[in-house]
Amino acid sequence: MTVAREDGGLTGARERRVRTGGIELCVAELGDPGQPTVVLVHGYPDSKEVWSEVASRLAPRFHVVSYDVRGHGRSTAPQPLRGGFTLEKLTDDFLAVIDAVSPDRPVHVVGHDWGSVQSWEFVTVQRTEGRIASFTSMSGPSLDHFGHWINERLKKPTPRRVGQLLGQGAKSWYVYALHTPVLPELAWRGPLGKRWPRILQRLEKIPGGGYPTASLPRDAANGAWLYRDNVRARLRRPRPDAYAHAPVQLITPLGDAFLSERLYDELESWVPQLTRRTLPAKHWIPRTRPDQLAAWITEFVTSVEGGKSEVRATGKYADRFGGQLVLVTGAGSGIGRATAFAFAEAGARVVAVDRDAEAAARTAELSRLLGAPKAWAETADVSDEQAMEKLADKVSAEYGVVDVLVNNAGIGLSGSFFDTSPEDWKKVLDVNLWGVIHGCRLFGKQMAERGQGGHIVNTASAAAYQPSKALPAYSTSKAAVLMLSECLRAELAGQGIGVSAICPGFVNTNITSTARFAGVDADEEKRRQKKSARLYGLRNYPPEKVADAILRAVVRNGAVVPVTPEARGAHLMSRFTPRALRAIARLEPPL
Repeated sequence: MTVAREDGGLTGARERRVRTGGIELCVAELGDPGQPTVVLVHGYPDSKEVWSEVASRLAPRFHVVSYDVRGHGRSTAPQPLRGGFTLEKLTDDFLAVIDAVSPDRPVHVVGHDWGSVQSWEFVTVQRTEGRIASFTSMSGPSLDHFGHWINERLKKPTPRRVGQLLGQGAKSWYVYALHTPVLPELAWRGPLGKRWPRILQRLEKIPGGGYPTASLPRDAANGAWLYRDNVRARLRRPRPDAYAHAPVQLITPLGDAFLSERLYDELESWVPQLTRRTLPAKHWIPRTRPDQLAAWITEFVTSVEGGKSEVRATGKYADRFGGQLVLVTGAGSGIGRATAFAFAEAGARVVAVDRDAEAAARTAELSRLLGAPKAWAETADVSDEQAMEKLADKVSAEYGVVDVLVNNAGIGLSGSFFDTSPEDWKKVLDVNLWGVIHGCRLFGKQMAERGQGGHIVNTASAAAYQPSKALPAYSTSKAAVLMLSECLRAELAGQGIGVSAICPGFVNTNITSTARFAGVDADEEKRRQKKSARLYGLRNYPPEKVADAILRAVVRNGAVVPVTPEARGAHLMSRFTPRALRAIARLEPPL
C-alpha cells in the first residue's frame, strides 16, 4: 500500500491517493487529524460527495475522512469487474484507508446504503478488531444478519413473518434488476444515468449543489457488481459469527422505499451495545437530513470516546427525539411544562419560553435533570410580534433551527358574546391566535428555509369544534388555530414539515384559575375561577397525558388530535351528529 497526496474533491478537503490491491482509492480529509477520526463510507450509486453536507458539519469537532469506493468517483476500478467487489476486497480497501489516515488510533465508521452493508462486514470480521471504535449504520443491513432474518422466517413462518418477507421482497425489486446481465449497465450509461438527478429531486427532495457527480453513469454501472459479487452468496450462506465488536448506532429513516425497519428487529443479539434512532425521512438522509445526522454522530462518537456505552436518553421516544431542538411556548406551567419535560425525557434539547421568566427558568432547570442534553429559558410574550422576532433570531443564532415547535401559550376567557368587550376580544386573539401565527411564521419559515423537515404543533382545544354559549371568544380563537393548522399542514407537506393541531378537553392546569370572565365584577370572577378550578380538579385529567399525545402526534404526523375522552366524543359528534352538539351548546355552564 502506498499513499500520494493531492488537492481537490470535497470543498476545503485535503485529498490523497491510497494504492492497494492493484487499484487507487481517492481519500478526502477535513478537520484536525489530532481529533478522533470519523470515516464516512458511501453507498450505491453514490460517490464520497454524498457526504459533503455531513462532513462539513462534523469537521469542526473531528478528523473527517471519506473515500470513493473502488470503481466509484475518482477511485479506479478493478479489472476484471467480476469478482472485484467482494466484501473481503472492500475490507482490504477500508484497512488500507484507515492505516493511511489513522494508523495509531481506532476510527469511528459511518456508513449509508452499501457503505453501511460493507461497514457491517468491517465491524464483524476478526481482522479489524481493535481498529474500529464505533459504527453508525443507516439504510444498509448486514448481509449475514439479513440472511439469518430470512432463514428464521422461512423456518418458522407465521402470517406476520410471511408478510414481512413479502414486504421486504417487494422493496428489494432493484436487487433482482441489478443481477440481470448487461441491462443495468446499458440503463445507467443511457437514459437512467441522465435522468437520475431529476428522479432524486422529485422523489427524495434532494437539493442540487453538485450531487450526483458527473461520474454517476460509470459509478452505477461498476457498482452493480457490489450486488452480483455478494448478495446471493451471503444470503444463502450467512456467517454464524457476524457479531459486532464495537458499539453500534442504528439510524432508520422511516420512509425508506428500499428497506423495511423490521429488518433490524433482532439486531440486539448481534451487537454489544446498540443505540437506535429513527427519522421521518426517505432513503438519502445524508443529503436531506445532514444537521440531524451530524448531531447524532457527534453525540454517539463523543459518548464512545468518553467511555460511555450509550446516550443518556431512555424515555419512550428517545430513538426519535434524542438531540433534536424543541421549542415550547407557555412552558412555565401546565401543558407547556409537561410537554417540555416529555421531550427532555426523550433526550431532546429544550427551549422553554414563557412570559414568566422565573417559571421558564424552572422548567429549563428541571428539563436538564430529566434528560435534556441542554435546556434554555427564554422570556417572551407570544402576542408581541417584535419580541417573537427577536426570540426567533436569538434561537437560530445561538441554538440552531428548531426541529419541533410547540405553540402552546394561551389564555382562557368566558362570557356571553355581548358581555365580551372589544378589548377582551383583542387580548384573547392576540395570545391564542396571533401567538400561534407569530410562532408558525417565524420558526416555521426557518424550518422551510433549512429544507430538512420538522414539525409544528399548535395547541387548539376541543372548543375549536364544540360550540358553547359561554365561550364565544375562546372558541373562535381555537377554531381559527385549528383551521390555520390544517391550511399550514397542506402548504408544508411537500417540504417534509408536519403540522398537528392538539385538542385537549378538560385538563387539570392553572388556566382555569387565571381565566377571565367577561361581564362580571372582580368578586364574581374570582368565585367562578375557584369553582372552575375545582371542577377541573375533580376531572383530574393530568397535563402529562396531553404531553404524551403531543409527542405521539409528532411521531405519527397526526393532523387533528383530540386528547381527552370528552374531546374525542365531541369531535365525533361534530362530524356525525352536529345538531346534537349545537343543542348542547345552549346549555348553561355549571358556574
